[in-house]
Amino acid sequence: MGIGCFGAFDSCKTKTTSPQAADGWLEIATNNVKQFSYNSLRSATRNFHPENKIGRGGFGVVYKGVLRDQTEVAIKSLSAESKQGTIEFLAEINMISRIKHPNLVQLVGCCVEYGNSILVYEYLNNNSLATAILGSRGKQVELDWGTRASICRGTASGLVFLHDEGIVHRDIKASNVLLDGHFDPKIGDFGLARLFPDNVTHVSTRVAGTVGYLAPEYAMLGQLTKKVDVYSFGVLMLEIISCRSSSKAAFREELLSLVEYAWKLKDEERLLDIVDPDLIDYPDEEVMRFIIIALFCTQAVSSQRPSMNQVLEMLSKTVKLNIRLLTEPGVYQPRRSSSSGGKSLDTTNSRDKQSVNPFVTSSPQVSNSYSVSQMFPR
Repeated sequence: MGIGCFGAFDSCKTKTTSPQAADGWLEIATNNVKQFSYNSLRSATRNFHPENKIGRGGFGVVYKGVLRDQTEVAIKSLSAESKQGTIEFLAEINMISRIKHPNLVQLVGCCVEYGNSILVYEYLNNNSLATAILGSRGKQVELDWGTRASICRGTASGLVFLHDEGIVHRDIKASNVLLDGHFDPKIGDFGLARLFPDNVTHVSTRVAGTVGYLAPEYAMLGQLTKKVDVYSFGVLMLEIISCRSSSKAAFREELLSLVEYAWKLKDEERLLDIVDPDLIDYPDEEVMRFIIIALFCTQAVSSQRPSMNQVLEMLSKTVKLNIRLLTEPGVYQPRRSSSSGGKSLDTTNSRDKQSVNPFVTSSPQVSNSYSVSQMFPR
C-alpha cells in the first residue's frame, strides 16, 4: 500500500519494525491525536459486530462506534492482509492529524495495540456519495441540483487545500467522499495519499487507485502529479451529474466509458442528455458549464487540464469558458491496448497557481469562446 508521509516519513518502506522504533514513531505520530485502547474501541462497536459495519475499503473494514461520552465515530480497522507496516501506518496518522479543512474528514484518534492498527474518524451520518448517487434504488438519495453543485464545489475546495499542502490524494472517487447531515462533502481515506516536496513536479510510483477514475498517464506510466486528482475529480463530477458509475457504465454498442460517452454527446451537440433523468428542475447553463469543466479535467494530456484552483474558480463563478482549449479526453481501460483516445501522453505539470486562468475568458468578444447555450443549444 502506497501512503503519504511528512518529512522523513517519506523514506519509510520497512515491512517489519522493532518495538523500540515503533514506540519512537508512535510518540511522534500520535502527538496531535487521541490514543484509544483496543478494549474501548471493541466496546464502542459491540465487539466489532457485523451490524455496526458501515463500509469496506481496500485495506480494512469501517464500523460505526459510540464512545463512552456518546460521541459517534467511524472506526477503520486495518485488515490483516494489508501490506502496510507499523511505521507506514504511523506516518499516515501523522499526515492526517496535521491537515484540517471543512471538506476533509477529521481524524479523532488511533489505536496501535495488540497487533491492531485502527483509525478513528468523525462519523458522517449520510454515508458516502457513492451510496447517495450510485447505490441501490432503496439507498439512493434524491439530490437536487443545488445540493449536487455544492458537493462538487466542496470537494473541489478540499482538493485545493490538499494540493496547496503538496498532497496528492490518488484515490478520489464517490465512495471516498462522505456526506454530513447537511450533505456537505468531506474527502476521506488518505491511505493512498502522497506528499510532494515543493521542488518536485512529479514522481514515478506504483499505481494505486480505482479503475474508472485513473488518469491514463498514471495508470499506464506510473507518473503521478496533482493532475491525477484533477482527472479523477472530473470523472466524479460526471457521476454526480448523471448518477451513473464510471466503473460500471457502458454506453451504446461501442461500450463507451462514462467519460467517452460524455465526449460523444458533446460532439453530437446534446450534452445535456447525460444528466440524471430523475433530475427534472435544473439551470441548463450552469449544468452545461459543470459538464464542460468535467471534460476539461479529463483531457488526455495532463498539462492541458486545469489546476484545482482553476477548477474551483470555474465552478464558483458564472464565467465564459474558453472552449477552444477543450481536447479529447483520455481513458484508461485495462482491456484496451490503446486507451488515451489517440492522444499522446504528456506528464508535464504546469504551475498550479496562475494569476490568469486560461480556461476562462473575461471578454465575450474573444473568438472561439462562447456561452454554453451558444455552444450547445438544446
